Amino acid sequence: MGKIKQLIAREILNAKGNPTVEVTVVLNDGVLVNSSSPSGGSIGTFEALELRDQDPNRYGGMGVLKAISNINNIIEPKLIGIDANKQQEIDKIMIELDGTQNKSHLGANAILAVSMAVAKAAAKSSSLPLFLYLRQFLKTADPPKIPVSLVNLINGGKHAGNNLDFEGFLLIPASSKQYSESLQISVNVYNSLRKTLEAKNLHTMVGDEGGFGPNLATNEDAFAYIMQAIDNLNLRFGFDVFLGLDLSANVFSSQSRYKIKDNSSSLSATEIINYYENITKNYHLLYLEDPLAEDDWDGWVEITAKLSDQVIIAGDDLTSTNPYRLQMALDKKAISGIVIKPSQIGTVIESLAVVEAARQAGLKIIVSTRGGETNDDFIADFAVAVSADYTKFGAPVRGENSCKFNRLLGIEEQLKSLRLKTE
Repeated sequence: MGKIKQLIAREILNAKGNPTVEVTVVLNDGVLVNSSSPSGGSIGTFEALELRDQDPNRYGGMGVLKAISNINNIIEPKLIGIDANKQQEIDKIMIELDGTQNKSHLGANAILAVSMAVAKAAAKSSSLPLFLYLRQFLKTADPPKIPVSLVNLINGGKHAGNNLDFEGFLLIPASSKQYSESLQISVNVYNSLRKTLEAKNLHTMVGDEGGFGPNLATNEDAFAYIMQAIDNLNLRFGFDVFLGLDLSANVFSSQSRYKIKDNSSSLSATEIINYYENITKNYHLLYLEDPLAEDDWDGWVEITAKLSDQVIIAGDDLTSTNPYRLQMALDKKAISGIVIKPSQIGTVIESLAVVEAARQAGLKIIVSTRGGETNDDFIADFAVAVSADYTKFGAPVRGENSCKFNRLLGIEEQLKSLRLKTE
């Protein structure tokens, strides 16, 4: 196994045109790999801090030169000479060097880029696919699998100019289908939706995650167009495909009241839960992510008690891939699923630990990208490694999304080959 010889950090641009951190790890056996940190679009209060320079003369204050300097001057000297496969030790060193609860000293973007790059380097040095290498840090006996994709069809909220209140309208192919078939179905529905919107002279410009961002009178109108797109392909709704929502309720909530364009007045938690119950029944929803604000614990408890037998109630901003927030949600019985985003916590090992705790509690695991992604496909291998139930990689378009979907295609082939060798 190679030892860390050098870290090279640089400032690159993410998919939103904002700077982020990329790190090259060089091992003494000649292995050289890159990894880069994604940035959040809608960011929860409890996430680890993405360190920005705040210099208005560079990228409007969004530069990451401080984070780069922290890697070059603080992190690198402590990691040189350590075996790359000592992921727990390496991540622990960076956590202790930072010394804060939310990684605000060194920056979660600096720490995560190094953590992911080290994992990639160790996998390459071991001649293992990354998804198999990462499994050694897990206790699960479940075989690696390709998760079901939650595919973004229509963007709203902060990801598409706030025309629609809800952040993402999601297509969910049936779990019985092979990944390659389900991806083809998702692409077909996406293209069918484009034609459906164009036929109504609606905008087909896309939001941050690649979903369309049409101007619609109500949120429910989005479902009507998606249903039409599915019907035009002769797919069986409720059998071949299902729907879900990433609501990101922080965007349309204030003081435990919820204002959506489908209603003239603001709604209480109970009233919006009743709204969710109706659309769940009407549109065969399988998934509701962040249906209530991150501080509305009573609402979360109420919706999980009322609807979790019908639909996955997933925490994202609520839990922020944070073990303490996860434990609070478990104690209150507030969720039935959890969204995992390594950038919310800042290291690979901490992300894996949250997955393990969530799995032991019986939660559904959803591994997700961010609104400001890069072309790093680390998250695809991570999702397979942890045997996630679902992935959420945006729409099946644009390079920063497609590289993740394409990596899953490659892993599908690798898994087939591995099975043939063991039979």
